[in-house]
Amino acid sequence: CEVARLFPDATVIGADTVVVFGGRIIGKPKDEKQAFDILKELSGKTHSVYTGVCVVRGGRKKAFVRKSRVLFFPLTDERINSYIATGSPMDKAGAYGYQGLASLFVERIEGDFFNVMGLPVCRMGQMLREFDISLL
Repeated sequence: CEVARLFPDATVIGADTVVVFGGRIIGKPKDEKQAFDILKELSGKTHSVYTGVCVVRGGRKKAFVRKSRVLFFPLTDERINSYIATGSPMDKAGAYGYQGLASLFVERIEGDFFNVMGLPVCRMGQMLREFDISLL
């Protein structure tokens, strides 16, 4: 909201994504060991990805949350360590970014593909139309 206050004539879009597994929110790993532990836990299992999006324009604010379910293939320790060595998991919720090499881990997605990447584009476009903004 602070950005919207600083730029009152702008349309401000904010989004954040979390991974949920076993009733726990899994954010970004603090170190490589935690990244390994997270990926090992998600290996061969289904988890949920939630992205919250908020749009602020001209004093109006609208928000939504989108959920997708992601099934990982079983991952060997070698594959997990090779992925961690790229540095990619360190700044990502759930220790992976679907838009990169971790796409090799995903067997199936139920729901919005773009939500898993961190921005549910179609739903955001629908919301922007409520602000009289068309992306086409």
